[in-house]
Amino acid sequence: MTARTRIKVCGMKDAAEADGLVAMGVDALGFIFVEASPRNVEPDKARQIIASLPPFVDAVGVFVNQELDVVNDIARYCGLTVVQLHGSESPQYCEAVRCRVVKTFSLRPDSAPSDTNPFYAPYQGIVAGFLVDTYHEKLAGGSGQVFDWELLKRGRPAGPLILAGGLTPDNVGEAIRRVRPFAVDVNSGVEISPGVKDIAKVERLVEVVRETDKAFAV
Repeated sequence: MTARTRIKVCGMKDAAEADGLVAMGVDALGFIFVEASPRNVEPDKARQIIASLPPFVDAVGVFVNQELDVVNDIARYCGLTVVQLHGSESPQYCEAVRCRVVKTFSLRPDSAPSDTNPFYAPYQGIVAGFLVDTYHEKLAGGSGQVFDWELLKRGRPAGPLILAGGLTPDNVGEAIRRVRPFAVDVNSGVEISPGVKDIAKVERLVEVVRETDKAFAV
């Protein structure tokens, strides 16, 4: 049996790109609903793209400290299957979201979890997955920076772990070998410019992920 690392490409704004990525075997597409982001997408546009997705491809909405009613309204209107939260949203907030939730944690050396400070714990049993990303003073995600994967040896959530933070076709294989995540989440590492994907880079990244997975065949 071969383990399969799921792949999410975030920052989608174009229907043709979305179709191309799905054809490559990408498992999930991310839509950023954050006005300050250069990859921000209007709900009407996201709804149009999501409506054309085939079954079993997740549509993931990315939010940062939005009002709960706004998140739920956008999720319903656009047809999101997962909501990904990048702010300081509480476990109670996550529980009130009306679809599956992935909660993001930004890692830096002084905030990495340990046996005495398991900051994932309050979200256990509430969220569907845990995304670990690089801490950036000004950005909630999409920094293009890699964090020290060794930090995850101090502690990791008891649930699906999604690895983000500066992943590219050149380093994603090593990331999978060292972290063994449930999924990888890529954005700036496969872009020509913010919100415009480099299809050749995505294709190469998918190939590397699949090749790496084969090495873990049992």
